[in-house]
Amino acid sequence: MAAAKKAVLGPLVGAVDQGTSSTRFLVFNSKTAELLSHHQVEIKQEFPREGWVEQDPKEILQSVYECIEKTCEKLGQLNIDISNIKAIGVSNQRETTVVWDKLTGEPLYNAVVWLDLRTQSTVEKLSKRIPGNNNFVKSKTGLPLSTYFSAVKLRWLLDNVKKVQEAVEENRALFGTIDSWLIWSLTGGINGGVHCTDVTNASRTMLFNIHSLEWDKELCEFFGIPMEILPNVRSSSEIYGLMKISHSLKAGALEGVPISGCLGDQSAALVGQMCFQDGQAKNTYGTGCFLLCNTGHKCVFSEHGLLTTVAYKLGRDKPVYYALEGSVAIAGAVIRWLRDNLGIIKSSEEIEKLAKEVGTSYGCYFVPAFSGLYAPYWEPSARGIICGLTQFTNKCHIAFAALEAVCFQTREILDAMNRDCGIPLSHLQVDGGMTSNKILMQLQADILYIPVVKPSMPETTALGAAMAAGAAEGVGVWSLEPEDLSAVTMERFEPQINAEESEIRYSTWKKAVMKSIGWVTTQSPESGDPSIFCSLPLGFFIVSSMVMLIGARYISGFHCYEETP
Repeated sequence: MAAAKKAVLGPLVGAVDQGTSSTRFLVFNSKTAELLSHHQVEIKQEFPREGWVEQDPKEILQSVYECIEKTCEKLGQLNIDISNIKAIGVSNQRETTVVWDKLTGEPLYNAVVWLDLRTQSTVEKLSKRIPGNNNFVKSKTGLPLSTYFSAVKLRWLLDNVKKVQEAVEENRALFGTIDSWLIWSLTGGINGGVHCTDVTNASRTMLFNIHSLEWDKELCEFFGIPMEILPNVRSSSEIYGLMKISHSLKAGALEGVPISGCLGDQSAALVGQMCFQDGQAKNTYGTGCFLLCNTGHKCVFSEHGLLTTVAYKLGRDKPVYYALEGSVAIAGAVIRWLRDNLGIIKSSEEIEKLAKEVGTSYGCYFVPAFSGLYAPYWEPSARGIICGLTQFTNKCHIAFAALEAVCFQTREILDAMNRDCGIPLSHLQVDGGMTSNKILMQLQADILYIPVVKPSMPETTALGAAMAAGAAEGVGVWSLEPEDLSAVTMERFEPQINAEESEIRYSTWKKAVMKSIGWVTTQSPESGDPSIFCSLPLGFFIVSSMVMLIGARYISGFHCYEETP
């Protein structure tokens, strides 16, 4: 006899959370916000040349299908009927750029990831064309001209990839950030897929006017981007299209389910943390680290190196909300680097054990500026350094210093935000995969010298996408009214060191940051023979800008290359 289905309180909502390091599909109860099941798949990152970071768009899409399928299988094992899934939201790594052929559905090049540095010389050339007294790019977009954002990545693809050039000329090319690629593919692809994005993702392209909420003709002309390849811009909460299941996907019950929520990952976390009021802020610890503060209906422009960005627009007829953002390029990525490049840990979880063994960095400081420095410096010439080394230093101290680096970088962007907002945050709400590390959370409270507050359910990015999807007009299974929002259990970390010690450690960190700046004095070419980076004999590794001397007090520039025959 078939097992009886368990009663499920209320409709369910699914969320695709496609990040830089992994893809997840999660299913929530829309009445309680309880996470019922999920599945996660790690995503490969490719580093074909110094400073280049790419991913395979087809691998990303396949990982989404796999996560949906496995999650649906797990729900079945829990006797939960997947036909109760009434909507799906999408949250994604932002800025990462994809161009694909709308007739074949094939990507025309790998996805150029937000961390990628190949466009630095393009940025330098473009910056010379911006009048000193009229930075129209920043005033329209809220963003500094940087390799970080999509417009310069797209410009590089148009200049350097013949397949992209031909597809644009023949009107076959579509551009999008990862959300656009996924929604187009999940709603049918070449068979009627919907080519759209939401305001939060559009605001990270450097082509979008955050005041008019439209693609900007002047910006597109400045970057030389044909507007016909851009996706339609929609709100963060509305029905974009219906799921059309790939023949390879067993989860056929999701056929016809509306995709009705879309938010860039950091905006999704802001929603998931329920930071709906002016002045509320959260910090997400993922591949990078991102502190966002809701500034309400007004654009607040930073004087201290922060970005102005669209926070969310939860419905076609709903008002837009803005945020100030502090962006740190390398947070969780430094742990992955210790695992994959140095091999001092076998899994990301081991970092906590190593750090706990020593409880201090013993004067060792790690500045993981692998992709230059983002907020508040915006310094592309910086590269990673470890300094303060002695013969006593071991891998445990370096592990501890890596965790401290995440916390120090957060302190820098929090200080900038406090100066811009004028009212210091009394506590910091946190989320993201790294928050499961209790040593990191305690270090963060010590270094900020304010309490750190973590929700017991850390998947707030996916939760935010699910909330937007469930609340969409025509779905209406998730209420965003304050009185209906579920109370969240929090874990609190209080500072345990004195303020003076906290300040001494922070000032030493800032000295280390100054040493990391200026390592790249000549720009690596944007295209050309990668063997220029491989001048050592076979079996040796070049470490970019690296100086390794016995007894050296710092090591700089972590990027490894092995020469191939």
